[in-house]
Amino acid sequence: VQLQASGGGLVQTGGSLRLSCTASGGTFSFYTVGWFRQAPGKEREFVAAISRGGGRTAYVDSVEGRFTISRDNDKKTQYLQMNSLKPEDTAVYYCAARRTILTANHSRAPEDYAYWGQGTLVTVSS
Repeated sequence: VQLQASGGGLVQTGGSLRLSCTASGGTFSFYTVGWFRQAPGKEREFVAAISRGGGRTAYVDSVEGRFTISRDNDKKTQYLQMNSLKPEDTAVYYCAARRTILTANHSRAPEDYAYWGQGTLVTVSS
């Protein structure tokens, strides 16, 4: 499966952005999908993940209550709605996918995801 991320940009503190990631070349509903981010000089960090059917989600503590991950399997697209953005959210955001069984638990480890989008830059100004 190939992933194409979009929606990044420059926003002020407290603002909102919605990232999208559209898949092609595979059956999207067979994949658990997620978002990671990488700030300059830091390791890639798990942000959020969502199960194949969309019924289960997981978030890193620092975005809980501010970010919402969702997916539309008919459109082969996952989303990350980011509200109340902070300067520390500044990073390149990557969408990722891993093929799993229907009941698989979420993984927060980047090495468990075989497919990655190209990244989209989010900059939050103070």
